[in-house]
Amino acid sequence: MGAAAGAACHPRRPRAPTPSSEAPPPGGRSARVRSWGAGLVPRLRSRSPALGSLDFPPPPRPARVARVSDRARSRLWSAMRRLALRLCALNRELLIPGRGLTQGSQNPEKQRVFHMHEACSPIHVNHVRDKLREIVGVSTNWRDHMKAMEERKLLQSFLAKSQEGLPPRTMKDSYIEVLLPLGSQPELREKYLTVQNTIRFGRILEDLDSLGVLICYMHTRVHAAKMSPLSIVTALVDKIDMCKTSLSPEQDIKFSGHVSWVGKTSMEVKMQMFQLHGNEFCPVLDATFVMVARDSENKGPAFVNPLIPESPEEEELFRQGELNKGRRVTFSATSLLKMAPSAEERTTIHEMFLNTLDPKTVSFRSRILPPNAVWMENSKLKSLEVCHPQERNIFNRIFGGFLMRKAYELGWATACNFGGSRPFVVAVDDIMFQKPVEVGSLLFLSSQVCFTKDNYIQVRVHSEVASLESKEHMTTNVFHFTFMSEKEVPLVFPRTYGESMLYLDGKRHFNSMSVPVKLRKDCSEAP
Repeated sequence: MGAAAGAACHPRRPRAPTPSSEAPPPGGRSARVRSWGAGLVPRLRSRSPALGSLDFPPPPRPARVARVSDRARSRLWSAMRRLALRLCALNRELLIPGRGLTQGSQNPEKQRVFHMHEACSPIHVNHVRDKLREIVGVSTNWRDHMKAMEERKLLQSFLAKSQEGLPPRTMKDSYIEVLLPLGSQPELREKYLTVQNTIRFGRILEDLDSLGVLICYMHTRVHAAKMSPLSIVTALVDKIDMCKTSLSPEQDIKFSGHVSWVGKTSMEVKMQMFQLHGNEFCPVLDATFVMVARDSENKGPAFVNPLIPESPEEEELFRQGELNKGRRVTFSATSLLKMAPSAEERTTIHEMFLNTLDPKTVSFRSRILPPNAVWMENSKLKSLEVCHPQERNIFNRIFGGFLMRKAYELGWATACNFGGSRPFVVAVDDIMFQKPVEVGSLLFLSSQVCFTKDNYIQVRVHSEVASLESKEHMTTNVFHFTFMSEKEVPLVFPRTYGESMLYLDGKRHFNSMSVPVKLRKDCSEAP
């Protein structure tokens, strides 16, 4: 009696269908899930052909869906909905061009502001060197480098006999973005942090050098070859202009760049660096590098793909590249190592000489310093580096970025010691890579102040290398850095004719700086 009453008050729920049960009717919920899920991927493929290369799991068989419980069907529905949202987001990204030279607002007042939400997916900074190794086909193991170089000899057949035999490329073909997530990945900060809680500019030089090489490999990539037959190396750092005195180590940094001019065997690369402020990446650095292409064994020159500008802006960039080449040729032809100083420069040196004569003796040999002045020979600093395999590049020579970092740090110390306060780099120019540095060499760096004006310090760093066997010294690089001190610095006076030439050379480099008086007004001060 009680059992019957209980059954009447609480009717028994129907049991779940057994494996032998029939599938729900066509209008049921599981049928709708099956039909919607089966048609989702073809619809997305038809909207975006780029999805055709992606592999998707096949839709579940009807029999399996029919057997699951209501809870399982609900979970399946949620999973399919999440998959649809992710695929739709991917579809929208693929419909947007992957590369573009014009980033940010079209408002002329914000033309130089880089908007984060408009950027394509950048490469992580730690993956740049890995990509270069993959392109060249070298191993991270030092013992395997000889085998890798032997394998690269087989790539000689992929080298073009002339530039006309290579397909032309556009600036968009080489456009790359690289992310340095200092804000979102705090574990990266240790490598880039200074004691003043700013960013080590020497590390930035290393990243720029690697990025410039990767950009050139994107321009010259050969689809028929698994590895690139070219050996691309840095020939010259034409100029680097800063528009901020310091950078925050707690905000993300983004690099971007592309090939802007091409010769027969050389390429000019334009790069920019941005730092995140709020929701925008604001520009803080402009850099121009010159790269050269050599054969697969890095023994002779090799032709590179021609470049075709596609817009008036790109035509202007290409024209500027031609002007930069002409300027470099003129600057080299009028070097003080080849030609005598101009009449104005000779007058400057003579006036400085007269200002250092002792009025009591009236003798050419008796020299005294004017007030607030320092002899150039007293501004020197030197250092020695042992070139270990850890600092090698993908061609088993010493990495050019490492050389720039060491030269910069010595130059910074020289400017700091001379000015008596913490200096800020504002420009780098005319870094010529004359000879490669072999692994195991001794690297001698000599730095000195060669020109000053107000609170600016022009520093020249000379780099030479000596092998352990021959002990013969050879010049490999000459670096020019322009620093700005927090206060006015003393004047520097040459004592010999050689130092007078260094003074004039430093003055020439200072006058060629893009912002010789103050930082750009359109850039805010770094925190």
